[in-house]
Amino acid sequence: MDLMEDMRERAKQDVQKVAFFEGENPTMIKAVAECQATGVAVCTVVGDAAAIRANAEAQGVSLEGVTLVDLADEEANEAFAQRYEALPTCPWKSKGVRRRVVRPMERALMMQALGDVDVTFGGIDCPTGDVILGGQTIIGLADGIDVISSVGIFDIPGYEGSAGQLLGFGDSAVCQNPTPEQEASIAISACETWQALTGTEARCALLSFSTCGSGSGDMVKKVQAARDIAQERRPDLAIDGEFQLDSAINPKVAAHKVKRESAVAGQANIVIWPDLNCGNVGVKLVQQFGHANAYGPMLQGFKKIVCDCSRSAPVPEIVGNVVMSCVRSQALKAKEA
Repeated sequence: MDLMEDMRERAKQDVQKVAFFEGENPTMIKAVAECQATGVAVCTVVGDAAAIRANAEAQGVSLEGVTLVDLADEEANEAFAQRYEALPTCPWKSKGVRRRVVRPMERALMMQALGDVDVTFGGIDCPTGDVILGGQTIIGLADGIDVISSVGIFDIPGYEGSAGQLLGFGDSAVCQNPTPEQEASIAISACETWQALTGTEARCALLSFSTCGSGSGDMVKKVQAARDIAQERRPDLAIDGEFQLDSAINPKVAAHKVKRESAVAGQANIVIWPDLNCGNVGVKLVQQFGHANAYGPMLQGFKKIVCDCSRSAPVPEIVGNVVMSCVRSQALKAKEA
């Protein structure tokens, strides 16, 4: 069973509630219908119920079992606003709450903050920046995390690493030039995501052009500082660096270059790029020349699971991202229990 098949089975074992906020998009409504029909999620769609139903009919899909939250229902909106503004974490005054309960994305996130749903999902129409800002404002950052970031998992044909063909990577989509504190946050979040998705221990390498001081300068010092911060914040996680890529994933190279004890060197299953330039180039190289499939990227760093998909994502990719989001939500609940 491959990783995605395993996650589908896990998603069905403890089905999570997912709120979608782009129900008038033809691709998204097809994905919603498939998620509900296959039992990987309990789906709620937030928006204009009449327009959502018309979209589903036009696409020839059934919304049987899907809950619609109709933002045209003024009585329901008021009742919800009263519930939300009673939250100690509510960031707005009464008028601000009522302006936002009729906006699909913000209403979905408010539902998540109240515990009505476990996951919020969108991004096919909404810009990533809007999703991140909404998530930061309404859901908030996880404890000990300074920045929202992204993580993905490569499935690389012919690669024989410590996790078989799989290799985690981050951040390749959000944080352009992270500070040491932010890079530490990316590494910590990536470990949590890897462990949630694979069920195995994360071994996270902070990448550089230098291995253990073989190079010098501000770029190296930044990665070294990020390592120290990550290890101080989360001594329970295997996070180490600075390593060149081969030192991180190749045991023979690590044995030659790394002259100290390390639980990560030569056996990393996650690599953290030092900035978005490296991240974007690295991902494209592995995809183009390694013919890798990539799961993600997935947003991480929120207190709860908030997902932003690609605007060009087809239905199978969206469904896959929903499945991964649900498995991550299961793991988050288990950790908090």
